[in-house]
Amino acid sequence: QVQLVESGGGLVQAGGSLRLSCVASGSTFSLHAMGWFRQAPGQERDFVAAMNYGGDIRFYADSVKGRFTISRDNAKNTVYLQMNSLKLEDTAVYYCAADFLGNSGLMQSKTYDHWGQGTQVTVSS
Repeated sequence: QVQLVESGGGLVQAGGSLRLSCVASGSTFSLHAMGWFRQAPGQERDFVAAMNYGGDIRFYADSVKGRFTISRDNAKNTVYLQMNSLKLEDTAVYYCAADFLGNSGLMQSKTYDHWGQGTQVTVSS
């Protein structure tokens, strides 16, 4: 079973950049699709970005397309979310998630069996 730990959150000014990291335990990281989701207070947990386990397909929410980039380093058991041109509305707790042999339904939170604890991202004006 995969255990996930996010890091890299913090306070950043609008227009700035931040890179989130999610480190996974175990030896089967490369066999898991990875996703990033976020949840603002009082709101639903929304899809942000995902990459299938093969690493050849990426998905992005329209709200972050062109600003965020998901990537993975299987040798480091790590998935990243590079966030550029941050906006106030990006403020949320960001969660990474893993799905064994995931190749479909990756924009849906219910697809994922493994979740990290979340890391807070706060964008200020």
